[in-house]
Amino acid sequence: MATVVLALGLVLIVEGLAWVLAPSLVEQLLERLRALPVPARRLIGALALVAGLILLWTAQQLGAG
Repeated sequence: MATVVLALGLVLIVEGLAWVLAPSLVEQLLERLRALPVPARRLIGALALVAGLILLWTAQQLGAG
């Protein structure tokens, strides 16, 4: 459970930094994502999910959590 809380905290830090340092760039990115068709957005989400799982697996192999 501690690992989940740690991961969530790290996600919130990265998300917060993006909004604090470059809010206009974040809004441009969101506009571009909105212009993509739904299947393309789903593919991007699936790829992000797989990348996250690989990162979690790698961190576990390196001794985290």
